[in-house]
Amino acid sequence: MNKLLEYGLYLFNWVNTFVIFYICFVCLFYLVLFLISTGKLKREEGLHKVEAFTQIHGSDFAPPISILVPAYNEEVGIVGSVKSLMTHQQYPNYEIIVINDGSKDSTVEKMIHEFNMIEIKKKVIRRRNQIQTQPIQGIYKSQVYSNLLLIDKLNGGKSDALNAGINLSKYPYFVSLDGDTVLEKDAFLKVMKPIIEDKDHEIIAAGGSVAIANGCKIKGGELEKMELSRKPLVVMQVIEYLRAFLMGRIGLSQGNLLLIVSGAFGVFRTDRVVEAGGYKVGTVGEDMELVVRLHRLIKEKKWNARIFYVPDPVCYTEAPEDLTILKRQRTRWHRGLFESLWNHRTMILNPRYGGIGMIAMPYFLFVELLGPAIELIGYLFIVLGFSLGKIYWQSACILFLLMFAYGSFLSMGAVLLEEWSLRRYNKPLELTRLFFYALAESFWYRPLMTIWRFQGLVEAIRGKKHSWGEMTRKGVSEE
Repeated sequence: MNKLLEYGLYLFNWVNTFVIFYICFVCLFYLVLFLISTGKLKREEGLHKVEAFTQIHGSDFAPPISILVPAYNEEVGIVGSVKSLMTHQQYPNYEIIVINDGSKDSTVEKMIHEFNMIEIKKKVIRRRNQIQTQPIQGIYKSQVYSNLLLIDKLNGGKSDALNAGINLSKYPYFVSLDGDTVLEKDAFLKVMKPIIEDKDHEIIAAGGSVAIANGCKIKGGELEKMELSRKPLVVMQVIEYLRAFLMGRIGLSQGNLLLIVSGAFGVFRTDRVVEAGGYKVGTVGEDMELVVRLHRLIKEKKWNARIFYVPDPVCYTEAPEDLTILKRQRTRWHRGLFESLWNHRTMILNPRYGGIGMIAMPYFLFVELLGPAIELIGYLFIVLGFSLGKIYWQSACILFLLMFAYGSFLSMGAVLLEEWSLRRYNKPLELTRLFFYALAESFWYRPLMTIWRFQGLVEAIRGKKHSWGEMTRKGVSEE
């Protein structure tokens, strides 16, 4: 019995030490990302205000783009999103292709009625290397906007819908947007700017920031007033997005290590995506999987190419306000992360793939994917440490402080970056609320996310099938 107790205490000390060192390493890694992001934002401070990008708007060098909007049960927000794209975007030449992926609601009917669309009986697919998709039931063209098309197809998932849009697109770059997305009017100008200006590299993908639309005043698909939601669950997601975009993606992008271009707002070079085989069907993380595959081809085919992140372009998307829907979203995201890493597992710690294989892939594996499991162990050992008595309360306190720093202080740093660089939330009361919620994150929101992400990891290992998911929308845009 004494021997068993001795082994148990030894195991406790070993695991406790491992978790402490793990969290210290992660905090140090995020600190490096924070410093890199701060330097990047410092160098570009005010550029988005000084330069109106009018030279790009009227430039012959601005490549035309195809805007793909996959839609599944998006009857609430699809009209507002399309109106925003048609009437408010400052870009010289683009087409919009909405892809209805077998919606069960009135998405198609609303599109046809609102934009006076007629069916094109003999529409030829424009691309030679056609990507296989589910059968297309009809293609419609607006009689109001000559550059607006609608594809109605059988359900095949978001990836399949995007591939159908790529097949119909005619321009050298395409943009993938979620159906409930609302963009700032110069978003495309800004995200295309590095593609136009970079003469040393081929930019095959670029992404911009995604912000939470809940609480904002949006009318007719155009942002009129930026406001912070009064719902605690939404405010925590605002902070979470700030941390992910302003710290994580800026820092990783600087070393061409970015593995995620958000499906809510990303631009891709069409021919490179077709060469890569399009979006992978049968995964819930289609955006990350495609980016990882493009990175793989960059190394294997020796393309002189980069994948870029532009912090300033902003799109607004509706965040879940219900715990059940938020849980469904986060478990799905984590399953997508698992699938992307598993599909490209040969790249992990493989020097052939440079920084992607030696830094980015291990980071997403050990920090993003396995982090929830290690965090849960940390929470359990905090409770266990206190219950074992005086001997272990010191290490339990250290672990608690590290978990607090890992969550709350990183989030507070992201709020500081937002206030310093973009200043979207400039009311003193809103900033105070953001700081307060960031400080409180470790006490309720982060443990909740940790449990849900861990559940997503378990579901992925058990092989739960992918799906769009029933993400009920309330709509963020007034007509």
